[in-house]
Amino acid sequence: MPYLSRAPGPQPHPVPKDARPTHSSGQSFEQLRQECLQRGTLFEDADFPADNSSLFYSERPQVPFVWKRPGEIVKNPEFILGGATRTDICQGELGDCWLLAAIASLTLNQKALARVMPPDQSFGPGYAGIFHFQFWQHSEWLDVVIDDRLPTFRDRLVFLHSAEHNEFWSALLEKAYAKLNGSYEALKGGSAIEAMEDFTGGVAETFLTKEAPANFYEVLEKALQRGSLLGCSLDAQNAAESEARTPAGLIKGHAYTVTAIDQVNFQGQKIELIRVRNPWGQVEWNGSWSDRMAFKDFKAHFDKVEICNLTPDALEEDAVHKWEVTVHQGSWVRGSTAGGCRNFLDTFWTNPQIKLSLTESDEGQEGCTFLVALMQKDRRKLKRFGADVLTIGYAIYQCPDKDQPLDKDFFRYHASQARSKTFVNLREVSDRFKLPPGEYIVIPSTFEPHQEADFCLRIFSEKKAVTRDLDGHVDIDLPEPPKPTPPGQETEEEQQFRALFERVAGEDMEVTAEELEYILNAVLQKKKNIRFKKLSLISCKNIISLMDTSGNGKLEFGEFTVFWDRLKQWINLFLQFDADRSGTMSSYELRTALRAAGFRLSSRLLQLVVLRYADEDLQLGFDDFLNCLVRLENASRVFQALSTKNEEVMRLSINEFINLTMNI
Repeated sequence: MPYLSRAPGPQPHPVPKDARPTHSSGQSFEQLRQECLQRGTLFEDADFPADNSSLFYSERPQVPFVWKRPGEIVKNPEFILGGATRTDICQGELGDCWLLAAIASLTLNQKALARVMPPDQSFGPGYAGIFHFQFWQHSEWLDVVIDDRLPTFRDRLVFLHSAEHNEFWSALLEKAYAKLNGSYEALKGGSAIEAMEDFTGGVAETFLTKEAPANFYEVLEKALQRGSLLGCSLDAQNAAESEARTPAGLIKGHAYTVTAIDQVNFQGQKIELIRVRNPWGQVEWNGSWSDRMAFKDFKAHFDKVEICNLTPDALEEDAVHKWEVTVHQGSWVRGSTAGGCRNFLDTFWTNPQIKLSLTESDEGQEGCTFLVALMQKDRRKLKRFGADVLTIGYAIYQCPDKDQPLDKDFFRYHASQARSKTFVNLREVSDRFKLPPGEYIVIPSTFEPHQEADFCLRIFSEKKAVTRDLDGHVDIDLPEPPKPTPPGQETEEEQQFRALFERVAGEDMEVTAEELEYILNAVLQKKKNIRFKKLSLISCKNIISLMDTSGNGKLEFGEFTVFWDRLKQWINLFLQFDADRSGTMSSYELRTALRAAGFRLSSRLLQLVVLRYADEDLQLGFDDFLNCLVRLENASRVFQALSTKNEEVMRLSINEFINLTMNI
């Protein structure tokens, strides 16, 4: 289905207590639990039923799974037994080691763990077969409820489980996360940093060990001290290498958790050590120091370290900063705002543009430090519909002295001031920058044009920064309709039209919508340089509605000639912006043509126009272009007339009014 923009503009950064209930009933966890207790029943979650639809979407279980509650598996089930620790996490038959690595890291931060796993639940008093967990999603905390029926085979949990067979917090957490993403199968394959962000609302930074800074040990040490979650991995060069075991006992393409870092004195030398956990609970590093490994060995064998900072505090500094955060929700929509990267100049300028005002330098510094994190939404949830993670990135440009979106010519002649290190197919791309105070434009995009997704853009700054979308307004300057040419001053063309008009209109010298349909189709079908199908009767009624000053539902010759002058202007516009001389206009060319006609539409309204008038190849013939302009002018004139008389209309933006009145 097509993407439409989602509430663009800066939004407040929510705190965990604002977690929004997500159950389809609209009830909270406590309301659902009390309802079950009053009825004397155990909760059954219709939103995530205990059947194969919650397990897989592209395959069937190889063995018959049986969904059982913990009390049906063991005699004395416990939610948490002796505290939630990394040893409670053992991987099952699902390829979600990345999630398990994130959960293991989460257990090292008790405050973050208590946020994800509220302590108001157990198998003791008040048990009703319902549990809940809280996850961060695109700058919002969600409360996800589940029943406690878990997939089993021969009375053993199939997926994530604890080493203690009567402890179930980790299995239930995995189920809640599977529900959040649509199914257990959706959890196959991923990056630990993804789940770490969902557990904390933090922001990710990635380090390649071969390119790490000289103080990399101190960076990791401070990250752990501040409660950051850390994961690491070895790259697999191809599918055949995935989960291959190295001679040192490490697994390629596998997610590990960094759980501790320390120094020891050995033979008169200080040795830097790091402790890394394999979620499998087996297959261990067999080099020096065994369960712990020397930091130099870690850098030699591991390729990547991912740090999820609970705030983007600079890890290389001692001071703790309070960061300002702004959030923008947006969409890349095919034919409208999915312009691709700068390689595609003809469409790059149509991407969403966010204005960033850096007003104050950092304390004692000349520049302004900020971090930009671009996240594509719900790609894991959309896996079942064939969606892949898109290749995304962003560029940052110096803003000229104007308060309008930048056009194609600007990008033709100006280079970016900063940009993401690379375009990459990850859920989120984030980088840290320092630029002088000033006005900038951030342009998030996919690498290829015409690729659709919703996105969340977060900007963290040490000093307060002002951000806003360069969108959401319409500049319209509609001229007064020109007066008709007196008969004695008519050109030869106008005289021919008068003859045609008189022949069709008859004695009253007025044409109905049916007669106008005949005239316009007869004339426009003779145009060889535009693709034209046929104007409908409805289109002609709209034209009469636009041009009829007498209110009789017909066009007099004077009104018709005024329209004809306007029509010639529109034909010239169409030809001017039909850049490839195809006889059609692309949806991207349409945006520029509408601006030239006096309309500056918001991205959302432009998306609706494209959906209504463009074909599946995002092309418009002249009849579509004409219909679009007539409807826009009609809606705009009505708005201008009513807004001077009606206070309720004045409260609407012209975008909202056009959206309502165009009926598209």
